[in-house]
Amino acid sequence: MSRDGDAPGPEGEEEPPRRTPEAALRPTPLRTLLGWAALGLVLGWAVHPLAERVGVVPPLISTPQPLALLLLAAMLGYAAWATHRAVQVRRERLEPHKAVNRLVLARASALVAAAATGGYLGYALSWIGDPAELADERLVRSLLASGAALLAVVAAMLLERACRVRGDDPPPAT
Repeated sequence: MSRDGDAPGPEGEEEPPRRTPEAALRPTPLRTLLGWAALGLVLGWAVHPLAERVGVVPPLISTPQPLALLLLAAMLGYAAWATHRAVQVRRERLEPHKAVNRLVLARASALVAAAATGGYLGYALSWIGDPAELADERLVRSLLASGAALLAVVAAMLLERACRVRGDDPPPAT
């Protein structure tokens, strides 16, 4: 006895499972990224007042922090470019585990980088107008780190889009 989707094909072979619209993966929604960025913004802004309230020196953003985010953006950007060339231009088929790995990397990186973008931006905003000795340095370095994290978000979203195959395109809006 077999169910409707499990019936053997005309030559005795099983047909591949049919993909339903509910099973299709959708791109990471912009609303989700903005939510993570907003959470990071609030937490980043809270670091400065909380550090002063507890009596500790607020952290100073060092050069390696934005550089690490730039490195992440560069690696994601290269992976997006290579994946796009393979899947979209040369019409090669990615092995399923490689496609899933790249998609998971893209989504996780996009969410974390969005939170980092908001966090560094919030930390930078908390230093505007502060008379502290290193306030301007903290402001500029935080803005640089926020920009680097935003580049990582963009690169992650490009990698996610590069993993799409022709059948993954959403139906046009009517």
